Amino acid sequence: MEIVGITEENIKKISSIKGESDDILKFRLQSLENFQKSKLPDFGPKIEIDFAKIIYYKSSNDALRDDWNQVLKPIVDELDTLGVLESETHLDGMGVQYESEVIYHNMLEELKSKNVVFTSIEDAMKHYPEIVKKYFGKIVSNAENKFASLNGAVFSGGSFIYIPPHTHLERPLQSYFRINSRNMGQFERTLIVVDDDSSLHYVEGCTAPTYSESSLHAAVVEIYVGRGSKCRYSTIQNWAPNVYNLVTKRAVVADDGVMEWIDGNIGSYKTMKYPCCVLKGDRSQGTCITISVASLLQEQDSGARMIHLGQNTKSNIISKSIAQNGGNATYRGKVLITGKAQNSEAIVKCDTLILDEKSKSDTIVTNSCHNKSSNIEHEATVSKISEDNLFYLMSRGISKEEAMELIVLGFLEKFREELPMEYAVELNQLIKRNL
Repeated sequence: MEIVGITEENIKKISSIKGESDDILKFRLQSLENFQKSKLPDFGPKIEIDFAKIIYYKSSNDALRDDWNQVLKPIVDELDTLGVLESETHLDGMGVQYESEVIYHNMLEELKSKNVVFTSIEDAMKHYPEIVKKYFGKIVSNAENKFASLNGAVFSGGSFIYIPPHTHLERPLQSYFRINSRNMGQFERTLIVVDDDSSLHYVEGCTAPTYSESSLHAAVVEIYVGRGSKCRYSTIQNWAPNVYNLVTKRAVVADDGVMEWIDGNIGSYKTMKYPCCVLKGDRSQGTCITISVASLLQEQDSGARMIHLGQNTKSNIISKSIAQNGGNATYRGKVLITGKAQNSEAIVKCDTLILDEKSKSDTIVTNSCHNKSSNIEHEATVSKISEDNLFYLMSRGISKEEAMELIVLGFLEKFREELPMEYAVELNQLIKRNL
């Protein structure tokens, strides 16, 4: 089954395939109307997408499995080559989306006994409708921006996670997303609810093969962090250089809650992604640590947004950008401390490493504080690899290429140290292949 083009008829087909309720179909059609009325962003990279040629739905296997032996062997072999199956041994649970559908989901029995829910968003809509209805589309509106509206119209796959009160997971849950077709669009919808006094580490990975035609990834992520709870969302994005990666991610944090975005952008043709924390509760905290690596023809326009609403709130943004071979790595961020967010603090630190004369990097920030008891600190640096450092390392018998790798990996250390060991190793390999 393959659906091409963004029309009302195709939206109804997608909804029918999934056996959705009238309420969900209504949400999709409202989203389509918003998409058609809205304009492309007037900032960031130039977006040139022929929406009529994008594949909005494609399924190779429409059944959700919890046993790899029941998944089509060619898909299993491909995912095994990418290391997906091996990584599951380090996790409490895993979900895999291939093209438009989640084809695999599994979780430790111990977590099921604690009433932890980890499944696809479609399955959650059918089996946990009250929870989904309470949060779905509330944190990110289907009129938020053109690509959030598009996602609302054609969303398929993605994850739903519910962590009950007083529940702490020992190891991460992970979702893996794979685009495998020309002109493919992937529009997963992720909804995470970490209820009061609980914690979750969620890891997301994504890849796609390289084609001459453009593919589109336009996801939406909504996260609710309850009172005294903590959520960490780690992403290493390694899309192929023909993929537009246009994502809306936002978390709302209650009293004494903590939200951490660990966000890596290495692949894709053009990226626009700004994970956001809305610090609604008193004493809530938000952190975003990002890296962006932009090489030939790539534009990485990424950053973070911190909105302080509660009192005594804290936020911390650390951005590491690398530009090489004519790439453009831009940090774009916003910090807003409202008038009612008394005694709040925000720190922003942006560091950029430019590896040649052809590359470019910009830091575009909006910092706004509306009360006298709060403060925002902002620091930015732009540098090149020091010839003295290269000379020192090469004088110790290290080749120039290896010396550059060591300097770059050291530059990214703050990001790497926040990842589980196996993902830090994977990041090292990705960085070396992209230098």
